[in-house]
Amino acid sequence: MYDIAVIGGGIVGLATALKIKEKNPKLSLVIIEKEHEVAMHQTGHNSGVIHSGLYYKPGSLKATNCINGYKMLVDFAQKENIPFELCGKIVVATRPEQVPILDGLYERGQQNGLTGLKMLDLNGLREYEPHVQGLKGFFVPQTGIINYKVVCEKYAEKVQKLGGKLVLGQRVIEIRQNEKISMVITEQNYYEAKLVINCAGLYSDKVAQFTQKEPIHLRIIPFRGEYFELKPEKQHLVKNLIYPVPDPNFPFLGVHFTRMIGGGVEAGPNAVLAFRREGYEKLDIHFKELWKTLTWPGFQKVAAKYWKTGLGEMYRSFSKAAFTKALQELIPEIQSSDLIPGGAGVRAQACDREGGLLDDFSIIERPHTINVCNAPSPAATSSLSIGQTVAELALKRF
Repeated sequence: MYDIAVIGGGIVGLATALKIKEKNPKLSLVIIEKEHEVAMHQTGHNSGVIHSGLYYKPGSLKATNCINGYKMLVDFAQKENIPFELCGKIVVATRPEQVPILDGLYERGQQNGLTGLKMLDLNGLREYEPHVQGLKGFFVPQTGIINYKVVCEKYAEKVQKLGGKLVLGQRVIEIRQNEKISMVITEQNYYEAKLVINCAGLYSDKVAQFTQKEPIHLRIIPFRGEYFELKPEKQHLVKNLIYPVPDPNFPFLGVHFTRMIGGGVEAGPNAVLAFRREGYEKLDIHFKELWKTLTWPGFQKVAAKYWKTGLGEMYRSFSKAAFTKALQELIPEIQSSDLIPGGAGVRAQACDREGGLLDDFSIIERPHTINVCNAPSPAATSSLSIGQTVAELALKRF
């Protein structure tokens, strides 16, 4: 019997548990994770970027949590001796039609409180990245790099030191609730709790559905992002981070270059529909999950609207030449032979019935449950701030 059961041992679940235990150590808490380690899915497969809050609508949960979470994450990393680096990044417009979007992004960054942004012509861009090509761009000093799996392991360690329990290797298959208690049932055991906090990431909609009879109004659509890495002898082409101007209609940032905290340079990701929620390989298919994606009315509307973009992303997935061409817009010297296959991640993108790809965080409260149903990038950067927000919602109930 626990006061709180947190479902999901990714960065949001662990940060939420940590903030609850910091604010009220007396509450009993268990984190239930289906894998045998923490941070095995979205958190453990991302590119390790500390985001500045540049892209997000001023005043949105995404913007507020990113800016607050950025400061909290940097403070946490410094206190816990977790390696990180605030190396900055450049955002580059390579085509004339991207310049007004770039200017708008620059203004949005200022509205979100970013200081030290520097608008640059090509010569200015090349002071930061000597091999880049573009019409115009700007420098963002706040962006950094870190290993989020290491961050998660430290969150988990601190939760347990504060008396929280971490249960690994147990997948939640059902939640039964009455007026006072929720019973969280796994394949091996069951856990009773006064409050359930759902931070199940790629399965957050499914876990939310366990707690209500009427159909949930959104569905998680999995998008796989695939990376290449630069061969060691070509890593000198990228000093830090180089980003394109994103497509304003599509909630992804486009293929970019990222120096990693452990060494090496990643190039990517694209964004293709994954054929299963944890489908990290091109041919990973779960027919039931894929059918549920394809028959979701919202996804059908997204597909009708973005089919050209989707086909382009799919083509890049299967054509290294097409992927290389996209990267050459930023660094013309890059050749196909410079790229070696890297990893892949799957993003949990919430989609409503009307075809809206939710851009902001979505937290749905029920009588005995708090469902974090959409925590897209920059959720890792924002984790302590999101955790604090959810913890405050939870602590009101005790």
